[in-house]
Amino acid sequence: MVLGADTPPRLDKALAAHVPEEASLSRSRIQALIAEGAVSRGGIVLESAKAKVAPGDEIQVELPPVEDLEAQPEDIPLDVLFEDDALIVVNKPAGMVVHPAPGALNGTLVNALLHHCGDTLSGIGGMRRPGIVHRIDKDTSGILVVAKNDAAHQGLSAQFAAHSAEREYRALCWGVPSPRDPRLMSVKGVSFEPGQVLKINAPLDRHRTDRKKMAVCAVGHGRHAVTRAQVMGQAGEGGAVALLACQLETGRTHQIRVHLAHAGHPLVGDPTYGRARKLAKGALNDAAAAALVGFSRQALHAATLGFEHPVSHEFMEFEAPLPADMAELLDQLGLDAEL
Repeated sequence: MVLGADTPPRLDKALAAHVPEEASLSRSRIQALIAEGAVSRGGIVLESAKAKVAPGDEIQVELPPVEDLEAQPEDIPLDVLFEDDALIVVNKPAGMVVHPAPGALNGTLVNALLHHCGDTLSGIGGMRRPGIVHRIDKDTSGILVVAKNDAAHQGLSAQFAAHSAEREYRALCWGVPSPRDPRLMSVKGVSFEPGQVLKINAPLDRHRTDRKKMAVCAVGHGRHAVTRAQVMGQAGEGGAVALLACQLETGRTHQIRVHLAHAGHPLVGDPTYGRARKLAKGALNDAAAAALVGFSRQALHAATLGFEHPVSHEFMEFEAPLPADMAELLDQLGLDAEL
């Protein structure tokens, strides 16, 4: 990889900033690869994570051979939207983890795919597992494309790294983002584009004290992240909540959740970045207010996905309707659940 103009001067930080997120290389993993002699510049091995680097440097990273994944195939039903020899597109339910991790070794999408796809799977991150090229959170529902072989994995990964894959989410947030809101217009990184499209351009990095969380950081740090959102409808007197269509220019961990919270419009039900707001008396009927307060996950759904097929080069688009819990909530609020 060639380091860009905004690269940090230290090797491990530079790699963490530039390696594609889909490669699943944490900073600690990068440091381990450096210690193993797997990172070089101009044929010379860089032995220290603190080695100085500069924009324009070409860095080579040699990943170890793919190892067997400990996860076992599990006969878990999948909502398959499309499948061929190269890839599979699925509609993931809320509550399902994408791949095994401490505390969630079973019942994941990977377990289901290992059973469904058998041996025709791509390797990623040094492990033999389905070619996960992008992810959505455990409690976010919606569309994922997964590579079934290495060629498809490389083609899809390149599209997600170049941000050419088209993704749109449906989100329910507290309040209504508006260009007429002086508070919102004073938030760093927030602006509006023609058509009252909210644009949030704010870099993201791990939270300083809680490494399980992400946070907006100062310009020049973290990963470049841009989210756009447009209000599709609102409910409640005074605009208690809004239904948004969100487009990702980049695809960072928790991006929509963190960006909307940064803008002061956190997602309904988000246990990490949001909290239920006190509704004005009479803003909503009792049933709608109770449904909002009782919604137990972030109200976020990966509704559409478009990409170029890595083998046929045909552009493909997929839609997944809102899951029952989110559709029922919108119905209680009198909002249209149709995509």
